[in-house]
Amino acid sequence: MHVDDAIRSRKSVRRFLPVPVSRESVAHIIEVAGRAPSGNNIQPWKVHVVAGEAQQRLSDAILGAFDSGEEHQPEYTYYPSQWFEPYRERRQRCGYGLYETLGIAREDKARRHEQMRRNFHFFDAPVALIVTLDRRLEAGSYMDAGMLIQSLMLAARGQGLHTCAQAALAWYHAIIREQLGLGDNELVLCAIALGHEDTEAPENHFITEREPLASIATFRGF
Repeated sequence: MHVDDAIRSRKSVRRFLPVPVSRESVAHIIEVAGRAPSGNNIQPWKVHVVAGEAQQRLSDAILGAFDSGEEHQPEYTYYPSQWFEPYRERRQRCGYGLYETLGIAREDKARRHEQMRRNFHFFDAPVALIVTLDRRLEAGSYMDAGMLIQSLMLAARGQGLHTCAQAALAWYHAIIREQLGLGDNELVLCAIALGHEDTEAPENHFITEREPLASIATFRGF
């Protein structure tokens, strides 16, 4: 697959087929993605792969906490405390677009809750990757980790697979740490659901918009 095709075909898949992905395929994806750049090549990340019974135990533990209504917070600030434009409108357009595709009305809190709950089933993906970062590092290493995460998703496309990056899992870092036996210095950044796309699922036909080139880039000296 040409790199342009991998980038353009990458999307957030929110329903996967119950088709296994081999350990060898996952290992290949991580090895390729490990070529992602990092400042001074410190490679500040770790990737924890969960599948089968281990994935089910993790999912059950997180769902138990989610269903209990307990309040959880990630160990880093992902979103601003107060939204402002143009980001507020982009965020709302994305959320409303997904729910509209699924036929979920804005006032239907029960179905919205159930859709949110699917995050913790990893959208039925047979494999979940948990990406962590050494908490003793600084902001530059977050950029490094972002390059790894994108590389993981593009390497998956190279294998004909799809992904969904899931920041929602960071809210349950304590449960993830306990279930996977993570070290104290490992900061849970996100999960990545990995598997084969269910092409008949309506949510997988929702493709988010991108801003035009003129609104994100400036050119000088040409």
